Amino acid sequence: MKKLFLSLFAFLLISAGSFAQDLPHYMTADEQTRMKNYIPYTSNTDDVNPPPSPLRTMAEWEECQGTIIAWTSFQSILRQIVDYAQEEGLVYIVCSDSNSVKTYLTSGGVPLVNLKFVIASFNSIWCRDYGPWAAYSNTADSLKLVDWIYNRPRPLDDAVPTAFANYIGVPLYQTTTAPNNLIHTGGNFMVDGNGTGFSSKLILNENPSLTEAQVDTIMRRYMGIKRYIKMETLPYDQIHHIDMHIKLLDEETLLVSQYPAGVADGPQIEANLQYILNNFQTCYGKPYKVVRIPAPPGPSGQYPNNGGDYRTYTNSLIINKTVIVPTYAQQYDTTALRIYRQSMPGYKIYGIDCNSIITQLGAIHCITKEIGVNEPVFISHSAIRDNSLTTTQQVKAYIKSKSGIASAKVYWTNDTLSGFSQIPMTASAGDTFTANIPAQIAPKTVYYYISASSNSGRTVTKPLTAPGGYNKFRVTPPVNVSNGSELPILFSLKQNYPNPFNPETVIDYSIPKSEFVSLKVFDVNGKEVSSLVNSFQTEGNYSVTFYGGALSSGVYFYKLQAGSFSELKTMLLIK
Repeated sequence: MKKLFLSLFAFLLISAGSFAQDLPHYMTADEQTRMKNYIPYTSNTDDVNPPPSPLRTMAEWEECQGTIIAWTSFQSILRQIVDYAQEEGLVYIVCSDSNSVKTYLTSGGVPLVNLKFVIASFNSIWCRDYGPWAAYSNTADSLKLVDWIYNRPRPLDDAVPTAFANYIGVPLYQTTTAPNNLIHTGGNFMVDGNGTGFSSKLILNENPSLTEAQVDTIMRRYMGIKRYIKMETLPYDQIHHIDMHIKLLDEETLLVSQYPAGVADGPQIEANLQYILNNFQTCYGKPYKVVRIPAPPGPSGQYPNNGGDYRTYTNSLIINKTVIVPTYAQQYDTTALRIYRQSMPGYKIYGIDCNSIITQLGAIHCITKEIGVNEPVFISHSAIRDNSLTTTQQVKAYIKSKSGIASAKVYWTNDTLSGFSQIPMTASAGDTFTANIPAQIAPKTVYYYISASSNSGRTVTKPLTAPGGYNKFRVTPPVNVSNGSELPILFSLKQNYPNPFNPETVIDYSIPKSEFVSLKVFDVNGKEVSSLVNSFQTEGNYSVTFYGGALSSGVYFYKLQAGSFSELKTMLLIK
């Protein structure tokens, strides 16, 4: 197989040798002409039929064996990625000369550990777009790789998945032959690991010979995508890749770029977000949680609508317990990194200056590709959200591994500094495991995580960063809803009463239509101290009690977010 591949690749190298390795993320004018008649690379050694079903494409936050990069331009950025990523697993470096790579890494003080060199030719650095996708048969059995037709006429890039599959000895399945010939790009796809995929409508525009139903069928057969959500393309994003403005942090949390009101792609991003929230729920049947992260302007304050670079913080890489984030300017970076740390507890958050590469319309996510482990322990769990239950709280998870599950446990506490108590999980039909966290006396915060071990001796936690990272929910006094017949016609957030208060105060608010509602309390430094409401609510008048007994005296802020409505008010705690 390898001899045949090498002869084919030698021919490919000669025919495409004039193509540079510093091609931009966007398609050049010459490439736009050549794309019309482009014949994608195919290999006789790879399977053009769908992988055996059922199939599941892994999510980015699942356990990875390593990361792929292509060693070409922007080497100072690549060197930093190698430095951080090798702490979390292997780094597969696609290159033409491993010795020169080693010399450059060593000169920058990067140790040569966990490195694998895939000697192959390529056209560009953008391996997110042309690299293979990791998927598993039967949810968590053997690793498979899936490859689409790259949406650029770059045949060397298009051949890298075959070179990589041969290198690690994993079967590769390609969507290169009718009726399953699909053009796609990795930066325009994100997946929740449970059968839901997201893309912009670029996927439809680049496959005019296919109906949307046919596109969905190919993605279901090759990648196990049962629900494929597609959003409108953005006016100022030239490449229309969703990883430039949105990112799944877990199965139920969307990190979304936020521009000032009416600026650049802000209106369309908000419209796309509302389309998701109004029409879809998470794979667990709950409203998506949304974390907004400000998109920074250029050095002179320009955004993409007035000539600024398309700076983005969502174009990050999650690799096991590390997140690598693009950075641009300290005054904006500090906020972005704080949002990541608050949203992803337990992860090591690193920033890499991407001012040089962002001019090419890409950053960290665009030049990396994660590859899953060979035998995962898959844990699917809908995290418990804030509630007012006075009974035990059930933790339920779907847990599966090729060798079977030897044991599963829930670890929980009210104080992470005091350690965690463990509760064995009980197995039932369908690979479902449950355990009950004891009833809590409100107000109380619970921190917990799941740990599962396979019969082959592998142990994985959910979240992967546990015990440093965890799920968290707050048990609060019941929320009172007005029984009055008169429904509100406007959004409103009332002043708390009493104010000043000690230790309790009441916050009233009104929503005139059903929305996902967030009501949070912050201290004067902007740190969140309490999440009072974080759920989908129908129209009505609401009343919530905030308990500040564990807080010190001082000024606090409370903020209501309901759809596009947002309001902030101040209250004073005096002890």
